[in-house]
Amino acid sequence: MTLEEAQQIVDKWIKEYGVRYFNEMTNTAILMEEVGEVARIMARRYGEQSEKESDKNKDLGDELADVLFVLICLANQTGIDLTAALAKNLSKKTNRDHSRHKENKKLHE
Repeated sequence: MTLEEAQQIVDKWIKEYGVRYFNEMTNTAILMEEVGEVARIMARRYGEQSEKESDKNKDLGDELADVLFVLICLANQTGIDLTAALAKNLSKKTNRDHSRHKENKKLHE
């Protein structure tokens, strides 16, 4: 699935099952909530916090997909073409950081 297809699928899903998009501020708050759920799993499963029994069945992939879904909703409702935005962003990063990380001694330890 391409980003363009994902944007179309989410838009169709919203119109068919979601009635309408939540407003941009509500979706921003929901995005923060979903990112928090990812952070909780990461801190407990891969970080130094102990994982509670209730967290052990949490599906990181599902939580990441929740983040992606809401991010796509925000892109759709603000008119952002994620394919073009990602291509532009990667170009910016490549121009800016083409040697920065290779020269970072901390990454080679």
